[in-house]
Amino acid sequence: MTRREVFAAPALGLASAGMVAAQAVPALLKPKALRPGDTVGLITPSTYVSDPVTLDLLKLTTEHFGLKMKVGRNVKKRTGYVGGTIEERLNDLHDMFRDPEVKGVICIRGGYGTPHILDGIDYDLIRRNPKVFAGYSDITAMHLAIHRKTGLVTFHSPVILSRFTDWTQRHFRDSLFAGGPARLVIKNPPEANPLRPAHPVRAIRPGTARGALIGGNLTLISSLMGTPYEPDTRGKIFFIEDVGEEPYRIDRMLTQLRLAGKFAQCAGVVVGECVDCGPKEFRPGFESTFSLNEVLDNILGDLKVPVLSGLLIGHTNDQATLPVGAMASMDAAAGELIIEERGAVD
Repeated sequence: MTRREVFAAPALGLASAGMVAAQAVPALLKPKALRPGDTVGLITPSTYVSDPVTLDLLKLTTEHFGLKMKVGRNVKKRTGYVGGTIEERLNDLHDMFRDPEVKGVICIRGGYGTPHILDGIDYDLIRRNPKVFAGYSDITAMHLAIHRKTGLVTFHSPVILSRFTDWTQRHFRDSLFAGGPARLVIKNPPEANPLRPAHPVRAIRPGTARGALIGGNLTLISSLMGTPYEPDTRGKIFFIEDVGEEPYRIDRMLTQLRLAGKFAQCAGVVVGECVDCGPKEFRPGFESTFSLNEVLDNILGDLKVPVLSGLLIGHTNDQATLPVGAMASMDAAAGELIIEERGAVD
């Protein structure tokens, strides 16, 4: 199959861009950085968490970072595959932003369910009480919606139940806590065996770019297209990642974003390491298939902007924290994403 033609201004892209442009863009709003001794609110706006041994990790993790925890009153509840009813999940979110004792809100896990609550969120409440908001995966929908409606910088970061390797902890502290570096270079950690890298990065399109960060999980971004919460990528560094999706599904979602003009409008693209995104063993989607990297080359290889692939953002043990809305730059050939401004103020 030959590489797909990338249209400069597809009709669907123009329609989508018009919808985005019609919305007022709020001024950038930054939360206060966390400090040792602060209380953070822990919520499950997505999939439920009820196992008592798993819940024991909440206290262990928050205390490790020198924080106190306040667990949402509905956290142990379960409605099907989600963490309580829509009203219960919204109540926990609003309670944490309303509570002056709570200095930050961190999601316990991702999973599925955050799109349910987007049109019920009190965005004025969040705008009046800006706080650190952190999580990833299904939490992408909330990052995009909150940033779009309030201008608040939120953090695409580990959830409380993430693995938190030393590398992950360092990036988490540097991004969310007071006293972190003013400029943060995100580059994959050194490989144990450089001849056979476990986490290879490559420049699909070399070059440099600068712009505010926007993005998250590809599946969630795709699901928000055509809604008031779809990402505005114009002039921005657009980052995406996913897990457990076969190459043809990645192809489908990237093609949707291409047709919507999201890649033509952005300043640069960063593709995170997509874990377990190959053909499924013994039951592939098609008799003949592309690899994930072939899909990325087919769809992103002809863009007019730099494209970096393989950065450790998302469903990886080593996981960087990205401030959604903050200014950043990228160098695809060097395999670097540089956070140029702090997402939270000291």
